[in-house]
Amino acid sequence: MYQLIRSNPFISQQEMADALGLSRSAVAGHVATLIRERRLMGRAYVLPQERAVLCIGAANLDRKLRTLAPLQLGTSNPANAEETYGGVARNIAENLARLGTPCALLTALGDDNAGQALRGHAQANGIDMTGTLVLPGVATGTYTAVLDAGGEMVVALADMALYEQLTPAILAGRQPQRNAASLVVADLNLPHDSVAALLTDARNGGVPLVLVAVSQPKMARLPRALQGLRLLILNRGELEARAGHALPTEAAVRNACRALQADGAQDVIVTCGAAGVYHTVPGDLQWLPAQALDDAAVVDVTGAGDAFSAAVCWSLAQGDASLTDACQRGLQAAALTLQSNHTVSPALTASLFGSRSGAPLSHEQE
Repeated sequence: MYQLIRSNPFISQQEMADALGLSRSAVAGHVATLIRERRLMGRAYVLPQERAVLCIGAANLDRKLRTLAPLQLGTSNPANAEETYGGVARNIAENLARLGTPCALLTALGDDNAGQALRGHAQANGIDMTGTLVLPGVATGTYTAVLDAGGEMVVALADMALYEQLTPAILAGRQPQRNAASLVVADLNLPHDSVAALLTDARNGGVPLVLVAVSQPKMARLPRALQGLRLLILNRGELEARAGHALPTEAAVRNACRALQADGAQDVIVTCGAAGVYHTVPGDLQWLPAQALDDAAVVDVTGAGDAFSAAVCWSLAQGDASLTDACQRGLQAAALTLQSNHTVSPALTASLFGSRSGAPLSHEQE
């Protein structure tokens, strides 16, 4: 039992009971004994001096297939293949770690080689994996992207059913870890009810919450009521999925963002690929163009959106920037990632933004 607690200070008594084949009351008695013996000082409710940004969602084994010539459908295409680590929440966490921010990742992994490799890679990059759910007999999630010769994604296939196990009950068991965070960033690979539970906590005065969309089909996982949501980051197609119709003009995008704010979101960012981003400002919508890059400079688009989201979240956690400044930083991080063949650019550091130190984000600021 002591080893279980050491490996996960946020583990619940029921989880220990299940792992050890004991009743919950028996576990409670053993925990009380450990506390009396001063081998255990209580559950991990004490906040660290530097509060981490907690990312919740997907951590996958990514497979990228890139054609060597213009893609031709319906036939075989010569291609290069590579495997790397991905997943929206995982990518954001690694970007945050490279920016020097304490960060943690709460995800679901299989007990296979891929899961062990993902966990080891994250920890080696300074990401706290405490609380991550390891599922016996389940394969770790995979994401397979087909890129054309120019690095643009043609199609992607995701096998991510294991994230359905990140239920409200699992999140409740990690409540102390979530309470200790400076900011919670969750992707929409989570089940609908789990997203709703995070919103409820944020609405009731919990840690500020950022939600990051992952695809048009998974917009169905975003609840209708968004009260408590600090920021929603999504692309134009995902916004159209939420609105239920095409958004061909800036006025249409503005109205759709206003609808999200009417549903309870404080702010919204709408990414538009290589063109730039929209973001809400008090009473309006503002456009920021992306940094101009020659086609030859773009190596791979994979991960650019996650780098953008990470830089925005980093700015919110720093508490030293407006949302406009945060988006500018996000566009810088995305441009850097586009020029790298890595999903997370090794060149990313806080010095990219000419950052100044700021106070951590407080709940009162939200």
